[in-house]
This record gives sequence, C-alpha cells and structure tokens, in this order.
Amino acid sequence: MISVHNIISIILFAIAITILFLVYFAVFPVFDKTKRIRFMARVAMFGAMSSILYAVPFFRFNVAGLFPSFLEFHFDEIPAFICGFAYGPLSGITCVLIKTAVKLILTGSNTFIIGDICDLVLSSIFIWVATIVYKNIRNLKGVAIGFSLATVIQLVLSVLLNIYFLIPAYAKIIGSDALLAMMNGGGLLHVNDISWSYGLICVLPFNAIKDFVVILVTFFIYKALHVYLRLDKKKTAD
Repeated sequence: MISVHNIISIILFAIAITILFLVYFAVFPVFDKTKRIRFMARVAMFGAMSSILYAVPFFRFNVAGLFPSFLEFHFDEIPAFICGFAYGPLSGITCVLIKTAVKLILTGSNTFIIGDICDLVLSSIFIWVATIVYKNIRNLKGVAIGFSLATVIQLVLSVLLNIYFLIPAYAKIIGSDALLAMMNGGGLLHVNDISWSYGLICVLPFNAIKDFVVILVTFFIYKALHVYLRLDKKKTAD
C-alpha cells in the first residue's frame, strides 16, 4: 500500500517537473536545444544538491544547549538560491520541491509531514522573494534588497505559521503539556507557553541565525560562480 509520504512525494515531483517544462518551453523559447538541455540538467543538479543537504542526517544538526533539540539547522536553501539567481525564481522553487519529495521518500517524516510542508512553503517564499527582486535589479543593490525583504517576510511568516498552524496541530496530536516539555528540552532558552513565547524566544532567533548563514554563504558562492553558470557561456560580470 502506498504511504502518505510517497503520495505527497509523487505530487511534489509532478509539480516540479511541470514547472521545469513550463520554464523550458515558455521562458526560454529562443534558446537552442543544447541550451535548454543544459538548463534542465543544471536545475536537476542543484535540486540534487538541495536534496542531499536536506535528506542526509550528516548535514543536519542542532545547536546543543541553546535551542530545543528538534530544531535542526539545514542549509539546503543555498543550492536552491544559487539556482534561482542563475536561472530564475521558478528554478529555485523547483529545487525546493525536489528536495522535499526526495527527503520524504528516503527518510520519511518525523513531523507528521506538517513540518515538511511548512518548511517547503517558507523556503519557497524565502527564495521567491529574493530571486524575483534580483531578476529585476541585477546588481548588488538588488541582492541586498532581495535578501533583506525575503528575510523579513520569512521570519514573520515562520513565527505566524508556528503559532497559528504548526503548534496547534502538534498540540492536538501529542498534547500541550508534552509539547511544552519538548520545547524546554535540550536548550537553555526557557519557554513559558507553546504560543508567542516559543515563537519569539525560539523560532525567531533560530530562523534569523539560519537565514544569515544561508544568505552569507549563498552570496559568496554565487559571486564566485555566477559567470560560469551562464547558459550562453559568456564570462562577463552582471
């Protein structure tokens, strides 16, 4: 019998492939076949990189003694960001869809799928906002505006999604008392309740640190490699 994880994975893969072909035929109609194939191969490559960083436990870790043990840092958004900057916002979101589908197939979900879907939504918005700004302002100013706007939106949404969706869902599944105990387990930060206290004390600083690292690493990697990612092979600066 097909599990829920596999059904969702199939749906995400179907969406990712649909987006890829839409970009293939609609966004790059003037490209020759070689450039189109190169484009699809590179998006698939960045999607694979994101999948490895997201699904392989070695690349996921928590900061022992600071945040609750279930809050894990993972930097799968970096390849998706680079792909989005190089080939457009839809390409970056395609990477996010691919890595989520692969993770659900390989390791399943320890968050009742709820956490994985929320992570998909937040990553997609984070990448979409930054890359759509850069698409229209292709210079350092565009990068700064895009990252700044994307970070603010992502941080606000991460807190609101936790408070009004994630936490109520988990509370119904495992109970409020057990959830509060988990929030106060393994970290120095003390949470008074499972609502705004957790959102502001844990979720907000956790995501702020993660976003800062993702942005910093993405900036330097893309700055060094962007001329080599061009489909036309022209090594000229933006």
